[in-house]
Amino acid sequence: MWRDSVRGLLYVAWKDMRAYYFKPPNISWGMLFPGALILAFAVRTPGDLQALVPGLVAMTALFSATSMEAIVITFERRTGALERLLLAPLTLPALLAGKGLGGMIFGLTISAVVLVGASLGFRLILWRLPIALLALIFSTAAFSALGGLVSVMVDEVFEAQTLANAIRFPMIFLCGVFVPLEQLPDPLPVVARFLPLTYAVEALDVALLKGPVSAMGLDLAALLAFTGVLLVAATAILKRRLD
Repeated sequence: MWRDSVRGLLYVAWKDMRAYYFKPPNISWGMLFPGALILAFAVRTPGDLQALVPGLVAMTALFSATSMEAIVITFERRTGALERLLLAPLTLPALLAGKGLGGMIFGLTISAVVLVGASLGFRLILWRLPIALLALIFSTAAFSALGGLVSVMVDEVFEAQTLANAIRFPMIFLCGVFVPLEQLPDPLPVVARFLPLTYAVEALDVALLKGPVSAMGLDLAALLAFTGVLLVAATAILKRRLD
């Protein structure tokens, strides 16, 4: 039974990547929008541009991992494709995990390209790249799970896009990329601790700029917890909506 679930999970991820993810609009949205935000901030507030690299990579991971993940399930529910997938020997958690894996791989691919490019462009220490990739794996898993939760909460694609943006944009300005958490007015630093992007930025900041690697432990644990909680919540909501 578990072999069927794993096989089905991998098939779902492969199908979604071929059908939805690796398309020019998704790639450009995942890379250009975070880059434009960072460029605007750098022009407005010149300074140590190296310090912006972790935020750029983390935001790229967020937008690329959720670009289609937040609407795929909604779209397939509308077309009946999701129900056809459930006719296979595939459990609902495995189905959602497959959907999440597709978004995670896409987000990891796009953000890894930005990571390598930024590291070379800003002459960061290249031996830190594998550590940063580890942080990206945990980050994209959490962001993909977030996209899956958004997708099961609504009935229409435009609603999923609206809800995803309503979650993503506040995270950008609360996660410490543009304003350090300690400079945010109360209670915003507390709110930031309930956002996965905060931990992704911190983990990448440690991996790329500050070290040691052990300092990433809490951030990686938080991202793993976010992934689990979001997947469980998405599974429960989708099961209720399909019953």
